[in-house]
Amino acid sequence: MVVAGKVFRLVEALPLEEIAARLEGFKSEEPFEEGNYKFTLVTEIVNLLAKPKEKSVTGVYSHDYVIRVFHRGKIVPLPRTIEAVFCFTLRDDKVFLTVVEKKRTANFVANKLSEILFEKVGGIVEARIPPETLRDFHLKNPEDTKITFFDNVDIPNVDKLSLYGPDLVNTSLFEDYCKRGDLWYIVARSREYGYVVGITRDASVTIFNLTDKTKYLEYVTKEVYPLILG
Repeated sequence: MVVAGKVFRLVEALPLEEIAARLEGFKSEEPFEEGNYKFTLVTEIVNLLAKPKEKSVTGVYSHDYVIRVFHRGKIVPLPRTIEAVFCFTLRDDKVFLTVVEKKRTANFVANKLSEILFEKVGGIVEARIPPETLRDFHLKNPEDTKITFFDNVDIPNVDKLSLYGPDLVNTSLFEDYCKRGDLWYIVARSREYGYVVGITRDASVTIFNLTDKTKYLEYVTKEVYPLILG
C-alpha cells in the first residue's frame, strides 16, 4: 500500500493544449535482437486526457525495456514494460509535471517527456521545496510529524541528522537540528486526508497508506504544489 511519485516543473510554461498536441499519438519502435531472441521495443503515450476544468493533462508513458534472467544455465533477455502515470498541471502561470513512479523511474520519464516536448533534455527540471517552507508547513500540524532528516549539517564530520518519534517536533533537539542543517525529508500524517506522507525537498512524494494513483495526484495537487509555489 505505497504510491510514490515526484513533481517536476517546465522551464517554459507551454499551454496545456500544446502539450496535449505534442504528446498525442506519440509512438516509437526499436528492434532488439540478441542470438535467437528478437523483440520490438515500443515507447508510446497512451490514455492521454485533457481536463480543462482541472487545468491538467493526464496520460500514461508506456516504455519497453530488456532485462536478463538466468534460465537453465543461460542468461536470457526478456522484455518488460513500465507504465508510468503522469499529469501536467497549470498553477499560477507555472506548469508542473507529476510522474507517479519511484524516483529513478520518475526522473527517466521526465527526461523522456522533455525530449518529446522540447526535443532535448532539460526542458523539464526538478521542482524544489525550500527547507523553511517544508518546516513551516509541517509545524502547522506538529503532533503528526513522525520522522525528519536534515542535510547540509554544519557539524564537522556529520553529514546528516535524523529524529524519529511522535513527539519529535516538541523537543529542543528539533529546533537545534533546524539551526544545524536544512530539513530534507519529513514523514507526517496529513490531517485533511489521513495519509502518511513522506516529502523531500526535491518534491519526491510517497504516500504509505494508499494504492489509488488518482487520489495520489489529487493530494499532490492540493498540498504539495503550494509548497513549491511558496
